[in-house]
Amino acid sequence: DTGNGEQLYECPMCSLTCTNIQILEEHVDLHLEEQSFSGGGGIRDLELAQQLQTEEDKWQRSEEEKREREEFKKLQRQYGLDNSGGYKQQFLKNMEREVDRGRMQPFEYHKRKADMMESLAFGIDDGKTKTSGVIEALCKYYQNENKDVRRVWLSTGVDHFHSSLGDRGWGCGYRNFQMLLSSLLQTSLYNDCLRDTTLIPSIPKIQSMIEDAWREGFDPHGASHFNNRLHGSKAWIGACEIYSLLTSLRIKCQIIDFHKPTGPMGTHPRLFEWVLRYYSTDNEGGAKVVCTSKPPIYLQHQGHSRTVVGIEEKKNKTLCLLLFDPGCPSQEMQKLLKQNSDGTSLKLLRKFVGSLKEKQYQIVAVDGVLSLEEKAARCCASQVLTSEKIP
Repeated sequence: DTGNGEQLYECPMCSLTCTNIQILEEHVDLHLEEQSFSGGGGIRDLELAQQLQTEEDKWQRSEEEKREREEFKKLQRQYGLDNSGGYKQQFLKNMEREVDRGRMQPFEYHKRKADMMESLAFGIDDGKTKTSGVIEALCKYYQNENKDVRRVWLSTGVDHFHSSLGDRGWGCGYRNFQMLLSSLLQTSLYNDCLRDTTLIPSIPKIQSMIEDAWREGFDPHGASHFNNRLHGSKAWIGACEIYSLLTSLRIKCQIIDFHKPTGPMGTHPRLFEWVLRYYSTDNEGGAKVVCTSKPPIYLQHQGHSRTVVGIEEKKNKTLCLLLFDPGCPSQEMQKLLKQNSDGTSLKLLRKFVGSLKEKQYQIVAVDGVLSLEEKAARCCASQVLTSEKIP
């Protein structure tokens, strides 16, 4: 009150004095609008920033999922799990390519297609990539070799199989199984186990045999990796699949895992020492050339597998593995059959310690026959663990 009867009104926000209540209300409303505008703008900025961050996170997740899908598809293609067909489809496609390039005549295409279809229908290998008699030729060669080999141990007879138009790029595991099986079929100890497998099976047949082993209960973890299906695919197989298949046939074997280098420069001398013990145990004696009763050994590393058919001990005590490689064509392997060989062809087979420098190796070694009870026990054990690690 001003004292002359005039009423004054003070703004509660800035202490401005007004003479009219309506003017004061309008003034206070302006304060409130300004405050609302200022505060609301901050809220809108925060909401916009959160929205932009959410969209950025969503985009990054989408890109990551896209990369993961592409990487998964790449791995599927690499390991033959992309549903692009199997042995038969690749064989036909590669033959068609040969015809298109003028490297194969149409009549040869039709003949080879008919042979291939017949082979697949009976489930047996056509033998066109097979070389026999190499172990016997090696035995004769080493009898006359007097340069630097002190002793050599050789496996039982084994046929070499190399990849064909149908499995080039992915079939090494199957070809090595064929090599191992060719040796077992020549040994009477395994006659009972292999009475239903008297001929070398084709690759699609081997795929079906592995699926049968899975259905028996072997290696469910490994089976799930392939979605329990190999037949009709170009899927790579490794030591675990070979172990499951052999054990399902009641063939006693073990996986040894050389999971890290044991020598300088990333080498694996303990692998060589293990192979020497395998072949030399029960085969001591003074003979320079020892043709043992031991089957060959399946040797696996990332991306490839081979078959160990023997081991040399040089006069300077160094060791050298003798390997059959499925990637080596028959024309090269047949050079080893010449009795007058000067040893140059042996370069195809010889691998010294410095030649095997992969990070990890696995071997599957056969050593006898299983009873039905032992087979069942190993089936149960394979559901937990199938390999022994060499420290």
